Amino acid sequence: MRISVLVLDGVFDTGLTAVLDALRVANNLAGRQGKQPPFEVSVVGLRQKVRTAVGLMVPVHAPTPALQPDWVIVPALATSTPELLVPALGRADVKKAIVQIGKWHEQGAKIATSCIGVFLLAETGLLDHREATTTWWLAPLFRQRYARVQLEESRMLVPTDIGVTAGAAMGHLDLALWLIRKTSPELAGVVSRYLLADLRSSQAQYIIPNHLAQADPLVLRFERWARERLKEGFSLQDAAAALGTSSRSLQRRCQAILGKSPLSYFQDLRVEHAQSLLHAGLDLDAAAAEVGYIEGATLGTLLRQRTGRGVRDLRADLR
Repeated sequence: MRISVLVLDGVFDTGLTAVLDALRVANNLAGRQGKQPPFEVSVVGLRQKVRTAVGLMVPVHAPTPALQPDWVIVPALATSTPELLVPALGRADVKKAIVQIGKWHEQGAKIATSCIGVFLLAETGLLDHREATTTWWLAPLFRQRYARVQLEESRMLVPTDIGVTAGAAMGHLDLALWLIRKTSPELAGVVSRYLLADLRSSQAQYIIPNHLAQADPLVLRFERWARERLKEGFSLQDAAAALGTSSRSLQRRCQAILGKSPLSYFQDLRVEHAQSLLHAGLDLDAAAAEVGYIEGATLGTLLRQRTGRGVRDLRADLR
C-alpha cells in the first residue's frame, strides 16, 4: 500500500509521529515475520521547509506526477481553537493542500485524516452528504461551516467511500491502526500490543458537554438551566419559557450547534454528572436518584448507550 503523508507548517507533532511510528512498527514487525513490509510511506510537503507546531524541521518531498498514492493521510494542524483554526484555513499553503487533496482523490487515492485535519478535507467538498467525525470540541464550528456533512463526533472512526475520518488528537493512532488492519488484522493486533493501543469505536466518553455549549449564548444558557434541574426531569416548554425563547428556536439552536435535541443534551448532562457521582463512590441507585432516575438499571443502560461502557468499567478507571 502506497501512503503519502501530507505535512503542513504547524502540524500537530504527536499526530504526525503517531501515524509515522505506527506504520514503521508495522513494517518492522512484518519484516521480522519474513513478510514484505506492507507500507511504502512518503512524507510530502508543499513548501521546501516544513516545521511542526513545536518547531521541528520535517524532511519532505514535493508532490510529483509520478507520486500515485493509494492513501493520503492528512495529520491535523495544531490549531485547537476556532480563533486559530479559521485563519489557518485561509493560509496559502493550506489552500494549496486542499487543491492537492482533490487532485489525489481524482487520481483514485483514498483520504484519511483525523482531528482538525478533517476540516481540511471538508474544505474540498468531498465530505458533502457523507458521514464524518472530527475533534469533538470543535464540532459546533464544524457544523456551522460544513452543513452538508453528516457529523458524528461521538464516533472515533468513520469510514466512507472516499476514505476515513478519525476523532480528536490521539485519534491519529486509531486511524493508523485502522489502515494497518485493512492490510492485515493479525498485524494490526501485534502493532497494538507493541504500542499499548487499541482501536476505539467511540470518543463519547471524552466529550465535555459544557465545552460544546459555549459555542452559542442560547445553548450555554440552556446548559446552565439544565444543570440545576437534573433531578427534576426535562420539559422543553419549561426550558424555552425560562430562557425567554420558543421551543422551536431552542430545538433549532441545539440541533445546529450540538447536532442533537435539547432532551438528548439534557441526558448527556445527566450522564456526565452520574459518572462523577460513581467516581465519588455512590452506588448506582443513589447516583440514579441524583440525576432524576427512579431505578439504577435505567441509568446503567443510558451510561452504556452514551459511553459504550458499564458501571464496572467506569469505576475501574480509578484503580
